[in-house]
Amino acid sequence: MKKKLAQYFTPTAIVDFMIQLADVDSQSQILEPACGEGIFLERLQAKDYNNITAYEIDNKLAQQHEAVQYESFVSAEISQQFDLVIGNPPYIRWKHLDADLKLEVQKNMLWKAHCNSLCDYFHVFVLRAIELLKENGQLIFICPEYWMNTTHSKGLRNYMVERGYFEAIYRFKETPIFEGVSVSCVIFKYIKSEATEKPPIQIANYESKELPCIKKLENLSFDFSCPPFQKDATWLIVPAETRQKLQAFEQKCKKQSNEDYHTIGEFCDIGNGMVSGLDKTFQWKTPTEELYKQEQAYLLKVVKAKDLQPFQYTKITPYIFLNEIGSETTLRVAFPNFFIHLQDHRPRLEMRYQYKRLISYWHWVFPRNWKLFSKQQPRILVPCKERVSNKDYFRFALAEADIYPTQDVTALLKKDDVRESIQYILAFLNHPKVFHWLCHKGIVKGNIVEFSERPLSSIPFRAINWKDKGEIALHDAITKACSESEIDTLFVMAQLDKLLRK
Repeated sequence: MKKKLAQYFTPTAIVDFMIQLADVDSQSQILEPACGEGIFLERLQAKDYNNITAYEIDNKLAQQHEAVQYESFVSAEISQQFDLVIGNPPYIRWKHLDADLKLEVQKNMLWKAHCNSLCDYFHVFVLRAIELLKENGQLIFICPEYWMNTTHSKGLRNYMVERGYFEAIYRFKETPIFEGVSVSCVIFKYIKSEATEKPPIQIANYESKELPCIKKLENLSFDFSCPPFQKDATWLIVPAETRQKLQAFEQKCKKQSNEDYHTIGEFCDIGNGMVSGLDKTFQWKTPTEELYKQEQAYLLKVVKAKDLQPFQYTKITPYIFLNEIGSETTLRVAFPNFFIHLQDHRPRLEMRYQYKRLISYWHWVFPRNWKLFSKQQPRILVPCKERVSNKDYFRFALAEADIYPTQDVTALLKKDDVRESIQYILAFLNHPKVFHWLCHKGIVKGNIVEFSERPLSSIPFRAINWKDKGEIALHDAITKACSESEIDTLFVMAQLDKLLRK
């Protein structure tokens, strides 16, 4: 039941802090839409708030509180409006949502109008909460941060921008607020308002990995303010100066034909690495000379994320890849060393996720992008996730045509009609301005930047003006420098800086 309903209960210090953010008097009408064990009710009543309405879908919880109505907030008939809605709504990705809950939200008019099947369950709680607020009413929720910059949450964000504004956002990047849940959380205070003039949003960052006590939260100061969010625009939680730098970088990547900027996705095909389903089992760690020639031909050259550096990689790991082999008899006869090796791991191999089909134990479960990776051309590899709390660079590395990525690496291959060299693209991706842009406008969860196909494809790119001899000379100089065994990165970045100043 706990997992099904995402029952992760809020620590008392967080609850007290959220209640302190509320600017309402003791007679105010308050709504708690998913009360769980009742900690918000308990702390609100302790502070003399008594006009409280609460909802809880699990009738085994919060039995000591008379204010609780045991039905789903999503479909409950509520005619009253409230001065304050506060709480911790359940967050469940659509793919993990039980069939009965899916059916319920699909019938909800707010969900139909503003959400889709990639949205999170908590979206409908935010939508309904705002609907039930009085003018100038306050919404104070704790929730994940990721929805503030994902494409599929655009409907929710637009709904909020059209009906009010954020007063403050408190970010807990890697703080383990909920036991057993690794998600970057925010506490936000939102005001429902028809006013056209909206104030700047006050931003506070809590950087510690330790759960805060109420004293630390009370002493948490605002780090900066950012402009109010706009409809249909990316929500950037950055100071004005940072926003200007990001816009200046995008301007340098602008297309000649219109106001849009070029993106990496226009110049590269991008693919997430292949999935074996049991990674270490397919790694071949003994000398390849001991294998038969037939077996050697079925080893893939793989570069793992840990072996990537800016511009270059440090190590190749051989992997067994037998997806072309259709029968166990062929496996045993033609690949005896592989057969013996795999038998030790067979029970675990047969327990892998089957992707709705029967997968032979010697096959990789999801060799995605195999056609792309099999192209006879060099590729750029990057870890699919990169922590930025302890570094100021990413690890985009050039690899040969016969190097393959597994699930911890994403690959970029130059499109056939692109004139810019793969070395030039490599240098550009390793530039500090790209690092800065991705840290603020990429997919960032806590201090982790994610490199899947969509965020990589959206990176601004400085295309070469092939009618400008000066730009061509800079492109060729960068290409030549990045083709050397020892790359002079200072020289490369200096040439790129010249292009980005043009």
